Amino acid sequence: MASEHTVASAGVQASSRFTEYDIYLLKQGNHVRLYEKFGAHPTVHEGTEGVYFAVWAPNAESVSVMGDFNGWDKAAHRLLARGDQSGVWEGFVPGVRIGALYKYHVASRYHDFRVDKADPYAVRFEAPGRTASVVWSLDYAWGDADWMRSRHAANARNAPTSIYEIHLGSWRRKPEEGDRFLTYRELADWLPDYVAETGYTHVELLPVTEHPFYGSWGYQTTGYFAPTSRYGTPQDFMYLVDRLHQRGIGVILDWVPSHFPSDEHGLAYFDGTHLYEHADPRMGFHPEWNSYIFNYGRAEVRAFLTSSAVFWLNQYHIDGLRVDAVASMLYLDYARKHGEWIPNAYGGKENLDAIAFLRHLNEAAYREQPDIQMIAEESTAWPMVSRPPYLGGLGFGMKWNMGWMHDTLDYFALDPVYRKFHHDRLTFSIWYAFSENYVLPLSHDEVVYGKGSLIAKMPGDDWRKFANLRLLFGYMYSHPGKKLMFMGGEFGQWREWSHESSLDWHLLEQPLHGGLRRWVGDLNRVYRREPALHARDFEQEGFAWVDVHDWEQSVVSFLRKGRDEEVLVVCNFTPVPRENYRVGVPRDGYWYELLNSDAEIYGGAGFGNLGGVEASPLPAHGHYHSVALTLPPLGIVLLKPA
Repeated sequence: MASEHTVASAGVQASSRFTEYDIYLLKQGNHVRLYEKFGAHPTVHEGTEGVYFAVWAPNAESVSVMGDFNGWDKAAHRLLARGDQSGVWEGFVPGVRIGALYKYHVASRYHDFRVDKADPYAVRFEAPGRTASVVWSLDYAWGDADWMRSRHAANARNAPTSIYEIHLGSWRRKPEEGDRFLTYRELADWLPDYVAETGYTHVELLPVTEHPFYGSWGYQTTGYFAPTSRYGTPQDFMYLVDRLHQRGIGVILDWVPSHFPSDEHGLAYFDGTHLYEHADPRMGFHPEWNSYIFNYGRAEVRAFLTSSAVFWLNQYHIDGLRVDAVASMLYLDYARKHGEWIPNAYGGKENLDAIAFLRHLNEAAYREQPDIQMIAEESTAWPMVSRPPYLGGLGFGMKWNMGWMHDTLDYFALDPVYRKFHHDRLTFSIWYAFSENYVLPLSHDEVVYGKGSLIAKMPGDDWRKFANLRLLFGYMYSHPGKKLMFMGGEFGQWREWSHESSLDWHLLEQPLHGGLRRWVGDLNRVYRREPALHARDFEQEGFAWVDVHDWEQSVVSFLRKGRDEEVLVVCNFTPVPRENYRVGVPRDGYWYELLNSDAEIYGGAGFGNLGGVEASPLPAHGHYHSVALTLPPLGIVLLKPA
């Protein structure tokens, strides 16, 4: 490995953080910790305090760093280009302190193009409305050592995973102070307790990476190494993660490597050329989101994105990344008509560079932090998304089950009188339930853009709406796959989600809403407690139909299985109570009722089985014993042998 070198220029000294091996890895696309090299790093050089700056701009004629420390003079501190054709510009500026504002002034060697750019590797930005980067240190005294030592068990694929998806700016606000956002530290006082009390195992945060447009919810990212300053400093965000970990709650971040916005201060046309994006709009511009697409075939871009993912895992103790819009990366013709895209080298529509990048990304993430999870939002039937690259897969740990979500919500939207004619929408998901490691998502995407809230999707009067929603949640928690629910769904928010306002917390004072949240809490607790409901989520042996054929009465029954445990699940999708409904069971003895969605404490009518039933030696559904149950209307019961 080469030693670091020192060079000097007018106004700038350069004590390089790059070795020849770093440059080799950069050019190969295999450097996964570029955040340790690029960016602004407070340091001491030859006894003088200051900041080392480094940026990648291979097609620049010159690059200078300007900021409040030099009166935003574009010529005062010119960075130096390394002599190795790497495109790295670097330099040490004495006297710059933590908190200083800065940008890079880039003069291209083409088109007489000049632009002021934020630092792609900045760890902090000014509050949105302004776009400068901020010199900052990421020092923080973590208090989550116990969690970090044991999180391999909490994040394992055979562990219960129940995810509460949150948009930080609209979960809760301060109406008495102009309806302002809560800060990261204020959220830390509320969120961990609420999530723990409701029984979730993880939170998933809509993108916290810095983004100039609040209305993008974070999906139009400009700062891939910085938490948004809307809610506080990097240390404030660390504190929120820390407090969640101390309550035993994992933290998943929504992360967006699929596209980036065209804001002038961002990555687009960075050095007067299409550096991070493809030059051809048929490859480099996304018509659906009006944003640029990363050039995954460029080694330095792959290293940039992989380093961003690794940065959040290493520096912020993040337990998993949910990778957004994977389908848009995999298909060259995504959201494009004939003639608007360029086939790959074999004439196909698969993006071979993106496939290679995703495999590399996942291998790097699991190599750096083996006890995390990489989760794909992939909406097509692309095979082996959650299988290892050495088997031909993409290497994710889990994948969102969008098919289950669409079929299930379509089914529940039907008036129960018609459900028997669409029984297959309910049962089809089991045919492919074990082809991937699935997460069952009832996410933010289903409660925006006129789709209505979950409770509003349910048919009937208020009683039927709440009964249907309790049934939906019970069905989700008993179906194979990990669970994800967007905020507000757990208590039946009526309004469609808006990023501009807080959730309607006052609804919890009403019995039906409070009962629904109590039901979700009990579902979470039973789901976590019973291995049969989670330990074999990804194994065919963890599920068996008891009766899938009773379409006439819209009833299904099935067994969830652990290694030695079993739970019987029976769902009645009509508002008609059914007494003496016989269901085959695999063993005799007493079966006690774990959960009943129609219990009065949840807002139900109280139809049930008085705590349990005794199995009779009457064969049914291929079993030698059976139980006669009272099925509540629009209800679900879970039973377990004593």
